[in-house]
Amino acid sequence: MGTALIQGAIRAGVVAAADVVGCDPYEKSRESFAEATGATVTASINELAGCEVILLCTKPLEVVAALTDAAAMAAGAPRLVISIAAGVTLGALESAVSENFRIIRAMPNTPALVGHGAAGYCLGSRATPADAATAQALLGAVGLAIVVPERLMDAVTGLSGSGPAYIYLVIEAMADGGVRAGIPRADALRLAAQTVLGSAAMVLETGEHPAVLKDMVTSPGGTTIAGLAVLESHGLRSALIEAVGAAAERAAELGR
Repeated sequence: MGTALIQGAIRAGVVAAADVVGCDPYEKSRESFAEATGATVTASINELAGCEVILLCTKPLEVVAALTDAAAMAAGAPRLVISIAAGVTLGALESAVSENFRIIRAMPNTPALVGHGAAGYCLGSRATPADAATAQALLGAVGLAIVVPERLMDAVTGLSGSGPAYIYLVIEAMADGGVRAGIPRADALRLAAQTVLGSAAMVLETGEHPAVLKDMVTSPGGTTIAGLAVLESHGLRSALIEAVGAAAERAAELGR
């Protein structure tokens, strides 16, 4: 995810590759980051001493330790830290460092890899308007970025953070249906994926409620209403609602 965000920021001109240093203890990860971004890489966090912004891309259980190491490296110099660790609160992050560190908590998603990400972010108590603009530029370089109150961050995680997996399942199932109806697998997958892509674009570009767009496709006594009736009878709507809720709750558990 860190690689995707930096790739997008470099493509958009938000930052130059020459001004980026990637730090990772694993050699293969460093090599991959360097190849994808053209940035300098290091295994030592001390090499980040000249960096004004730190994008912290660790697992939730590791983020506080990594942040503490970063604070020791900074030796009191002011820094902006953008953390993408699921569930870890601003309070937990801010309590791990001194007041010279300004914290932003973000939750991007994997479609950032292809420039179509969706991210929510919230500002820590010491973050400035300039810090918010930095986060917006970085996250917005790879898709949609929305500032939200922290109380909604776990919900963002359950919706857009985990959401791509739900949609991949939908695409796979739709393609299976196409195969069952006689369409070759490769063609069925492409048709299903393009249908999801186009439908999402319709929602974003027209601004219409999904129900309105759904009704535009649904003729009386036609094929679409027959399919929709099956989906409703099997609880697709409630299953997706409950999936978002379960993922949001799990994000909250990780933070605790």
